[in-house]
Amino acid sequence: MTDGILGKAATMEIPIHGNGEARQLPEDDGLEQDLQQVMVSGPNLNETSIVSGGYGGSGDGLIPTGKSISCAGREVWVGPQRCICLREAGVRELDPLGSGRHPSHSTTPAGPGDEVARGIAGEKFDIVKKWGINTYKCTKQLLSERFGRGSRTVDLELELQIELLRETKRKYESVLQLGRALTAHLYSLLQTQHALGDAFADLSQKSPELQEEFGYNAETQKLLCKNGETLLGAVNFFVSSINTLVTKTMEDTLMTVKQYEAARLEYDAYRTDLEELSLGPRDAGTRGRLESAQATFQAHRDKYEKLRGDVAIKLKFLEENKIKVMHKQLLLFHNAVSAYFAGNQKQLEQTLQQFNIKLRPPGAEKPSWLEEQ
Repeated sequence: MTDGILGKAATMEIPIHGNGEARQLPEDDGLEQDLQQVMVSGPNLNETSIVSGGYGGSGDGLIPTGKSISCAGREVWVGPQRCICLREAGVRELDPLGSGRHPSHSTTPAGPGDEVARGIAGEKFDIVKKWGINTYKCTKQLLSERFGRGSRTVDLELELQIELLRETKRKYESVLQLGRALTAHLYSLLQTQHALGDAFADLSQKSPELQEEFGYNAETQKLLCKNGETLLGAVNFFVSSINTLVTKTMEDTLMTVKQYEAARLEYDAYRTDLEELSLGPRDAGTRGRLESAQATFQAHRDKYEKLRGDVAIKLKFLEENKIKVMHKQLLLFHNAVSAYFAGNQKQLEQTLQQFNIKLRPPGAEKPSWLEEQ
C-alpha cells in the first residue's frame, strides 16, 4: 500500500499556466490521509539507516518530499528535488536520480596493524594529557609562589650551598675571561718582540758602527720571546683547566640543581592539590580522586627526595674537586709569572716540568686525542 501511494505521489504532474504559476489540482483527501499515515507510522530513523528511492526508483524506504523529519535530535528538511540518506554516522544528501539502494558496508575485521596503531595513538594521547595536567599544576604553583599566595618547600642549608655555587661560578667565569685576555696580550707581545729582535739583528749587519749594540738588543728580545713562549704555555694550561672546571664540572652540577628545582615545584604543586582535596567533602567520587592524588604525590615526593640527595652529593664532590684543581693551578700560575718577570729561565722551565706541561713549537699541529691521553 505504501509503495503504491508513494509511487503515485512521486509521479504526479503539476500543470503550469503561461505566467509560470502552478495551478492547484483537485484535492485528493484519501491520498493526503495515506501520506500522513505513512509519516506517522514510518520507520525509526534513529535506529535504521535508509535511503530514499528517488524518481523512478524502488519505493522501498521512500521519504515524502516537502516534509520535516527528526534525525538524532535535529530536523532535516526534505525538499521537492532532494532526498536524503540517513546513516548511523550522520546524514548525507544524495542525488535524487540515484539508485536508492543501501550502500554496501565493509565487514572486514580490523587487522593487527590497525590495533597497534590505535594502541600507539592512545599511548601518545595519554602522554600529552599527563604533560598538560602536570604543566598546568606547576604553572599554577609557580604563580602562587611568585605572588606570595602559595607555600613552598625550602631546604635552607641546601639552598645556601646552591646560591654559593652560582656566585662562585660567576666569579670563576670572570677569572676565565681575564685569563683569556692575558693570553691574547701575551701572544701579541711575543709577536712584537719577535719582530723587534729580527729588526735589531738585521740592523746589526747593516750598521757596523752600532753592530754590537744592535746585537745585544737582538739577543735580549730573542731571550724574552723564549721565556714568553714558556709563560704563554703555562697561562694556556691555567686557562684550559679553569674552563673545564667552569663549563663542565660546575655546569653538570647546576644541571642537577635545575632538575631538583623542577622536582621541588612538582612536589609542592601536587602537595597543594592533595591538601585541597583533603579539605573537600568525602564521597565515593572524591575518595577515588583522593587516593589517586595521594599516589601521585608520593611518587613526586620520592623523586624530589632522590634529587635532593643527588644535589647534596654533587655539591660535596664539586667542592673537593675545585679545591684540588685550583690549588695546583694557582701554584702553577704564581711560579710561572714570578720566574718570567725575574728573568729566571731555569726556574720557569722547571715549573713547566713540575706540572707536566709540554710546549708545542711554533707552527706545529695540534696533537690528536690519542697523543693527549
